[in-house]
Amino acid sequence: MGQDAVTPIGLSQIGQIALVAHDLDRAVAFYRDALGMRFLFRVPGIAFFDCAGVRLMLSAPERPELDHPGSIIYFKVDDLPTFYSALRGRGVAFVDAPHLIARMPDHELWMAFFEDGEGNTLGLMSEVPLPA
Repeated sequence: MGQDAVTPIGLSQIGQIALVAHDLDRAVAFYRDALGMRFLFRVPGIAFFDCAGVRLMLSAPERPELDHPGSIIYFKVDDLPTFYSALRGRGVAFVDAPHLIARMPDHELWMAFFEDGEGNTLGLMSEVPLPA
């Protein structure tokens, strides 16, 4: 097969994200009750949530080399101050307050970070349009 006949491959859609959770009951309560995520189902040792079509899987690490906090997951929100206040009201401990990351030609990028009790860092991000 020639180079022209090869179909380019590119990944674009996330189907599932896995995070380590040593205390699954505590993690389920945090994601369901504090963050308000839609709980899907639980099987022994694993719990699943829906994040607008992307599944979040919480489980104990399968092997010792996988026993570490995950990458930062950034959740898009329209109104960062409102989400920040609401989550703080539910007991979510933020690492920092909402702060400006970058000013783009048409919007500002704001973020705030928090932890889930399992050692994973999560972020809220908001792209705030600039006045025309």
